Amino acid sequence: MYPNLLMKRARLTPNRIALRFQEKEWTFAQLYNDALEFAEKLHAKNIQPGMRIAVLASSSPELVFVLHGCMQLGCELVMLNERLTEEELSYQLNDSNSDFLLVDSHEKRNLEFVKKFSFGDVQAGKRNVFEIENEWSKNRTITIMYTSGTTGNPKGVRQSLENHVMSATGSALNLGVQPNDCWLCTMPLFHISGFSILMRSVLYGMTVNLHTKFDAEQAIKEILNGFVTQMSVVAVTLERIITVLEEKNLTFPSSFQTMLVGGGPVPLNYLERAIERNIPVLQTYGMTETSSQTTTLSSEDAIRKLGSAGKPLFFAEVRIDGKDKIGEICIKGPHVTKGYIGAAESKNPLVDGWLHTGDVGYIDEEGYLYVVDRRSDLMISGGENIYPAEVEQALVKHSAVKEAGVVGRQHDKWGQVPVAFVVLKDKVSEEELKEFMKNVIAPYKQPVDYYFVDQLPRNASNKLLRRELLKYLNEN
Repeated sequence: MYPNLLMKRARLTPNRIALRFQEKEWTFAQLYNDALEFAEKLHAKNIQPGMRIAVLASSSPELVFVLHGCMQLGCELVMLNERLTEEELSYQLNDSNSDFLLVDSHEKRNLEFVKKFSFGDVQAGKRNVFEIENEWSKNRTITIMYTSGTTGNPKGVRQSLENHVMSATGSALNLGVQPNDCWLCTMPLFHISGFSILMRSVLYGMTVNLHTKFDAEQAIKEILNGFVTQMSVVAVTLERIITVLEEKNLTFPSSFQTMLVGGGPVPLNYLERAIERNIPVLQTYGMTETSSQTTTLSSEDAIRKLGSAGKPLFFAEVRIDGKDKIGEICIKGPHVTKGYIGAAESKNPLVDGWLHTGDVGYIDEEGYLYVVDRRSDLMISGGENIYPAEVEQALVKHSAVKEAGVVGRQHDKWGQVPVAFVVLKDKVSEEELKEFMKNVIAPYKQPVDYYFVDQLPRNASNKLLRRELLKYLNEN
């Protein structure tokens, strides 16, 4: 058993600042009171402990109150990605068998869901007192986040209380915890990278400076003010911060301690420029199934171990499965999910206690992990994972498309962007396909270019050979 996290934190440091948004601040005592009020109003809407609540909203203080309120009521949170289309969101709502849907605004989305409330609907209601649990089971599911599999079918990942607590604890043992710590959160809260910051906040007693979206100039301003000590970014947003600092000839103060970078390796050029601007870059490797970080590379090793994702955090174990030096990355530890929900529920993510990631890499003689391939076909665009099979399945929904193959092309700004190879059965233009895809799949997953071909390269088992498509791209 673990204590009720927010209740415990509010008792330990009630007057410490928990949340800061623009010019407003909330102490941990105020955060707990606001969360409890929302929980009681949810209960008045006949939402019971143990129910599964889907949440679709932009990052805001209200969303923080909602998430903590749902946790106080003992509900499971299904975190929906705002960037997805209605079709994708509907799939996740149905697959998760959510009991209710909470949205920050009815006007934002036209989702058809019978039991749907806006934050305002709940806030306008009455309170219905219920018995708050002082202790929470470590096996209790806190969040469910969807991540696409290599088959293109999104999988709902269960993240337990133990997963979140041990992830935060492992990070604390690596980075250290100080009373004046403040994490600048520009990552969306529906991502594990954003939600994990909220979990660290209540466990560490740490302030979160919350932003609705990333703005390089605003982020730099807060760091230069000396309040912010940590921040999480992807390579694309790191480069934007560096560029602004260079344009203004500024460097970060010594009060800023950590820039965690996930979503793929950081180019050497970025690292060298970051050092010039006194940005302590720590590269990381993790995934939704591991509730954030598994390995982290220290800033002093960033150049010496270029391309490495670092060493495992204290409670994590990493090994390479395979006869050769390079093989599949496998992860073990209390931060690793115990399973999925919905269509993927029967799939056991663990083999003898190890999560087989599907990523390929190696560990050098000093114990540093190198990720060679992010799941053989995976693309990472601006820190977002894009699986070719998911885009291909969206394309073949068009009546004129017979087959489709999708690969990633290198892009200076985004890292990679998807490109589609299409076999047609009826006439259709590239413009028509692009218009069609706007309503089927999220904008960042849509192919930037289309190649119309007579056939796709396949092996004897009729499996698509994406490496041949990549070869074509590289030659043209």
